[in-house]
Amino acid sequence: MSVKIQINRNLKDLTRDDLEKLSKAELIDKIIRLQSYNKQLRNILHKKLNEDDQNGDLIKLTESGESKSSGNETTAINHTIKSNISQENMPSRKFDFNKTFKRHVLLKFLYFGWDYQGFACQEDSNNTIEFHLFKALTRTCLIESRSSANYQRCGRTDKEVSAFCQVISIDLRSKYAEEQQFDEDCLANEIDYCGLLNRVLPKNIQCISWMPIRNYSYSARFDCMTRTYRYFFPEGGLNIAAMQEACKLLQRHTDFRNLCKMDVNNGVTNYVRHIEEANIHLCSHENESISKGYTMHYLEIKANAFLWHQIRCIMAVLLLIGHGKEEPSVINELLNVEKNPCKPQYTPAMGFPLNLYHCEFRDKSEQKILNPSQQEIEDLPDLTKWLHNEYNLRRLVENLQSEWSQAQIKATMIRSILYDLEQLLKKEFNVFDINWQSSLLQDGIKSKHYQKLMNRKRCESLKNRIEHFVKKQRLTVTKQEDGLKEEQ
Repeated sequence: MSVKIQINRNLKDLTRDDLEKLSKAELIDKIIRLQSYNKQLRNILHKKLNEDDQNGDLIKLTESGESKSSGNETTAINHTIKSNISQENMPSRKFDFNKTFKRHVLLKFLYFGWDYQGFACQEDSNNTIEFHLFKALTRTCLIESRSSANYQRCGRTDKEVSAFCQVISIDLRSKYAEEQQFDEDCLANEIDYCGLLNRVLPKNIQCISWMPIRNYSYSARFDCMTRTYRYFFPEGGLNIAAMQEACKLLQRHTDFRNLCKMDVNNGVTNYVRHIEEANIHLCSHENESISKGYTMHYLEIKANAFLWHQIRCIMAVLLLIGHGKEEPSVINELLNVEKNPCKPQYTPAMGFPLNLYHCEFRDKSEQKILNPSQQEIEDLPDLTKWLHNEYNLRRLVENLQSEWSQAQIKATMIRSILYDLEQLLKKEFNVFDINWQSSLLQDGIKSKHYQKLMNRKRCESLKNRIEHFVKKQRLTVTKQEDGLKEEQ
């Protein structure tokens, strides 16, 4: 006998009759949640009003109501106001999507996430990758709206996390009818999707290439077979060999609840994942024999899917192993959930060195073909090939070289003064080998006396968390015969 765990959403929109059936405790819980939601809305509104105030009006008035602007400024302002009024009175011409064709594509993006609040759209912030992406898609009239765009994303990266290979599936406006869309001439003369988007996207979010897809049901999320992430870090006195030994212990199909942040509140109760590869590599442009403490490495980890903060938690433990505070065998202890059902308390590694580096997709979608007119493509592969534009790639390389130059100049200046200070320490105090380069990756309070992971205070077990949210009526648990299932 197993259980079925389901998110309980019944308390969100209730009629008067439903509310009368609730107990006093249930009504109090609902009122508290509504008060919290209202407070959040007030904060969002207050933030928005403050932003509008900071933008300011064109004319600043004195207490008497007179303008402080000079004569020339007043003339210019009046002209701007008149032009704005005339533009508002003019009827805006709306793009007619009924007169256009659509095609299903994959779009590949890169972005640097350290200035953003994550990839996915959020209710309380517009500072996300997805917000800027859909703003560009609608501004260029490539889609009418998100809801009608048949949109799926490959990965949902967290705050500060970057991506060199973020892929989305989406229906975009096309020049050609469906029966012509895969002709070589039509592909060569199709809308320049990447060039069009890159002109309106921020410089640190750019489209690399696009791929025409035969099956409109093909999903960048569900038809992605593996995702590869890289976490970059300086050597900084770390024992790379011990970290590589620990990586081998990660390569298995097992429960990673002690190496992630559990998201039981959203109905995630299955923490079994399959890590295909995990290893530490020297960056290709680095020379290991020079400035060893400053040599850059990266953890490369490949799996079918990942849990919330899974790689950052893995990296946090690997850093402890690299610093000699833990043995590589601690990985086995953390992955033995029968012996250790409760996660020891530790802080995940910083998010900004992490990036989604590569994604692999299956040739044929596992999703059902919904459009009867597409049954003829059932025997053909859904994937075709990535289409690139030389001019767009050249512009992208030029922009990234400019970003690199600025960052490298700053790094070189800091490295130069570090060299002088290190030499001074050796000369004056005979101090050698200070390697704190990797210390910033371990966030949180650093205690004077290190306590072993398995001796630390433990978090709640998965069972206790499920019981907690069942009491809060966020989850519903029912017994069933078919085995454990999860619904969101």
